[in-house]
Parts: sequence; structure tokens; C-alpha cells
Amino acid sequence: MSFAIKTAAFTNGGEIPRKYTCSGENVSPALSWAETPLQARSLALICDDPDAPGGTWTHWIVWNIPAQTSSLPEAVPASQETIAGGARQGKNDFGRIGYGGPCPPPGKPHRYFFRLYALGTMLDVKPGASRSEMESAMKPHVLARAEWMGLFKR
Repeated sequence: MSFAIKTAAFTNGGEIPRKYTCSGENVSPALSWAETPLQARSLALICDDPDAPGGTWTHWIVWNIPAQTSSLPEAVPASQETIAGGARQGKNDFGRIGYGGPCPPPGKPHRYFFRLYALGTMLDVKPGASRSEMESAMKPHVLARAEWMGLFKR
């Protein structure tokens, strides 16, 4: 087995339930992972929609998730910059801290990727930072990447 992320909320490539979208409760799904590389010091998560009309839309960024952690619960508090275990949340493209669920314009389904990165360091990035700040800091430290994708349309 290799580094992998999953959720019981929907199958990989399956439809994301309304609960996790702007059409429902807009809460983050519970996520779990396995086989984190032994040399990892932290994990980072990016959830985005590459099918957004204006280009890739960032829905959630989290970093400094402790490497020994194997999950995030459902409904991570969206307004908290620092969450359980000292992990930090940044700004999504809605301009808010934390998770902002799928909210595409009416039409064809969009793909939503949850990508988890195993990093060889803790990131020196302030809570509330942008995706570009987080990605710049983590880029030279990525050891492995895992991915889960869901679909949603309105």
C-alpha cells in the first residue's frame, strides 16, 4: 500500500453529497489517510476545483497537520486559523479562512480534488496565509502526494 487519502462521505470520482457544499451545510467532509512516509514531519491539504470558470478555485488549505495524525474530522471549524493538533488553515478563494464547499455555477459537474502532501518539515507560514504562500513554502519539502476526487453540479 502507498500513501493514500479517502473519505467515507463519497467514493473516489463519485458525487459529493449536498451536505458538504454551498447548497447544503457547507461543512468539510471527514478525511482519513494511511501510509504516511516515515520521514514526514507534517502534512498539508489543498482542496480545489480546476473546472471553475476563472481558473482553479481554492476551497480549502491546511498545513502543519502533525505527521502522526491519520484523519481530520467532519466539520472542521471554518473560522479558526489554528485547529486541533496545531494545524493551520489559510484563506480560500471565497476570501475566508477554512473550508468553503463546492459552489459551481449551474451546468456540468465540476471536479473537486482533495490533495494531501507529506512534507519533510513543518512550514513557517502564518495562519490565515494564502495558497501561494503555503505552496511556496512547501514546494521543496514534498515527499509524497495522495489524492481523492469528487464531483458536484448545481
